[in-house]
Amino acid sequence: MILEKACVGLYEVNCYILAKCEGGKAVLIDPGAEEDKINSVLSRYNLKPGLIINTHGHIDHIGVDDAFGVCVHIHKDDIDFLDNPNLNLSRFLAMPLQINSPRCLLEDRQIIECDGIKMQVLHTPGHTPGGICILLREPKENILFSGDTLFYQGIGRTDCPLGSFEQLRRSIETKLFVLDNQTKVYPGHGPETTIGAEKQSNPFLSE
Repeated sequence: MILEKACVGLYEVNCYILAKCEGGKAVLIDPGAEEDKINSVLSRYNLKPGLIINTHGHIDHIGVDDAFGVCVHIHKDDIDFLDNPNLNLSRFLAMPLQINSPRCLLEDRQIIECDGIKMQVLHTPGHTPGGICILLREPKENILFSGDTLFYQGIGRTDCPLGSFEQLRRSIETKLFVLDNQTKVYPGHGPETTIGAEKQSNPFLSE
């Protein structure tokens, strides 16, 4: 399996490129900026974009959705973020953004498949109403892409429009902390971690 990270944009978003093998189709998770950097990873493995998954609808995670000519998958509760510069925060950066690509609306527990990659959606609202994490099911397990829900020793901000700390904490405790402690967590920003490490010592989630 191919799993590459491209750290992109001013806010250093982790864009993940997933594929079963070289020469196939890739899943792009959160292509927020610098399409050339993402394309260089695709070219290295002779991959073609298969689909995009946005873990939520903020500009730093959706910024170059339109650069790849594939369907954008996003939770139904964040769909308006793709069209509304106030919600996706791009207007506050003086560069209003609307996404024009076709969309596929996601729901909790939904399965997404692409050329040998199988993933499950975990709806984890709190950072945004439609925030999600993506749990890899095939060809490997115990890998979670957590977006801006859970970070190494941190959690997503909840002071953005429609955010909620209590909702985010509940999402993490009921959807993520029930996973195997060995589950590797690939967050939307910063370094990797594990579910077990965050259960033990994440300062935002301690009693």
